[in-house]
Amino acid sequence: MADIQTQLVVLGGGPGGYPAAFAAADHGMQVVLVDDGAKPGGVCLNRGCIPSKALLHVAKLMHEAEEAAEYGVQFEKPTIDLDKLRTFKNGVIGSLSGGIEGLCKVRGVTFIKARGSFLDAKTLQLSLSDGTTQTLGFDQCIIATGSSPAMPPIFNIGDERVMDSTGALELRDVPGKLLVIGGGYIGLEMGTVYAALGSQVSVVEMTGGLLPGADRDLVTPLQKRLQRVFSAIHLNTKVASLTAGADGIVAALEGEGVEPQQTFDRVLVSVGRRPNSRGFGLENTGLQVDDKGFISIDRNQRTSVASLMAIGDVAGEPMLAHKATREAKVAVETLLGEPVEFDNIAIPAVVFTDPELAWAGITENEAKEQKRDVTVYRFPWAASGRAQTLARTEGVTKIIVENAKQRVVGVGMTGPGAGEMIGEAVLAIEMGATARDLADSIHAHPTLSETLMEAAEGIVGQATHKFTPRKS
Repeated sequence: MADIQTQLVVLGGGPGGYPAAFAAADHGMQVVLVDDGAKPGGVCLNRGCIPSKALLHVAKLMHEAEEAAEYGVQFEKPTIDLDKLRTFKNGVIGSLSGGIEGLCKVRGVTFIKARGSFLDAKTLQLSLSDGTTQTLGFDQCIIATGSSPAMPPIFNIGDERVMDSTGALELRDVPGKLLVIGGGYIGLEMGTVYAALGSQVSVVEMTGGLLPGADRDLVTPLQKRLQRVFSAIHLNTKVASLTAGADGIVAALEGEGVEPQQTFDRVLVSVGRRPNSRGFGLENTGLQVDDKGFISIDRNQRTSVASLMAIGDVAGEPMLAHKATREAKVAVETLLGEPVEFDNIAIPAVVFTDPELAWAGITENEAKEQKRDVTVYRFPWAASGRAQTLARTEGVTKIIVENAKQRVVGVGMTGPGAGEMIGEAVLAIEMGATARDLADSIHAHPTLSETLMEAAEGIVGQATHKFTPRKS
C-alpha cells in the first residue's frame, strides 16, 4: 500500500506539468504535482525561456542606447553591475515561481518537491530533499519531465569554463572571449547577451548557415546584424576538440580559412537538447522510448501503458514550452472523456534575438518538398512607416498561401517584435483564413502589424507600399 494515494499525479512542474495539474484540479480531480526543482516552473522558468528573455531585454536596451547616437542622442558607455543584473533576473524567476506555488494552493493541487521514480505503472517513489522517501500511488500519471541541454562527450572535459545554457544563464562573469558552439537559437540568444555585456563572441556552426532549418529569407537580416555584433561567425566549421589550459580553453577548429587553434575564456556548448526520459524508472512500467529518447504518444497524449500519458519535450518535437502547455490541456480533457486531440497545425516558433524571428505553419521549403501549389509573397519592412520611425528597416514579413482556396498556410517574420505579432498568423492559419481576410482586416497605422496586411495585399493584388510588376 502506497504512503499517499491520488487520482492524478503530474511528474514535472514545467510549462506542461503545472498547466496540466491546474486544468485537472479545476475540473475537480485530486491532483499531486511532483517536481524535483528548488522552485516550480521547470527549465523554462528557472533555467531557460524566462531568465534568458530577461537578459535579452537588457541587451536590447544597451544596443538601442548605443545606436541612439546615430539619431543625435548620445549616452555614456554603460557600466555593468553583474550582481544587480543577476538580482533582476532571479527576481523575475522568483516572482513567477512563487505565483505558481500560490496557484497550487488556491486550486487545491498538492505540490511535492521531490524526485519521482517509477516503481511500476501505478506507483512512484518520491525522494525528498531531507533524504527520506515516500511511495505515491496513482490512478493516472501525466509525465512532463522536459529536456536537458545536450553535452557531447567530446566537449565534456570537466572544466567549469565549458558551459551549457544553464551555466551561461548563471552569469558568473563576463568573459573577454566567448566561443559559442552551435548556431541555433540558444547559442545566438546567449551570444547576443554576452556580446552586449562586452564579450568578444565567436560562433561556430557546422552547417552553411545560422539557425539550420529556419527559412533563409528570415535568417538573412539577422545574420547581417549579428556579423556586426559578434567578433566572428564561422560557418561550415567543426570544433574537433576542447582542451583546458592555464590561459583558457583551447578549441581546435576545422574549417576553410579558420585559425585552427584559438583560446577562449569560456565556451558555451549549445548543440541541442535531449528528452528527460531516462533515470526515473520508466523501464519498470513497460513503457518504451524511441531511439531519440522520446516517449511515443497518440494524438490524445496517451502512451502504450493505460495509466500513463506524456506531454512536452519528453513526448516529441518541437521542444517548445507553448506546445507543452497545449498538450497539457489535451491530456486532461482526454482523461475527462472530452472529444479532443492534438490537431493544431500552426505551432509558432520564435527566436528572441535582435531582430527577432518568428514563424508558424509551413515554410517555403516545406511547401516545395510537399509539392504544394502555393504563392509566396515577401513584404520588406523598408516599406513600413513604423519600421522607418524605429530605424529598423531590415525586417521582412513573408506569407505563404495555397492557390486552390487562397488559405494562409504559413507566415514568417523577421524584425523587432516579430514574436509578439506571430499570434495573428497562428489564428489565421488555424481558422483557415484567406489572404483576402487578412488584407481586408483593418490594421492600426502606423504599426509593424501592417506588414502582415500588406503581405496579404500582395497576394490578392498589390501591396499599398510596394509595387510588383506583373506579367501581362
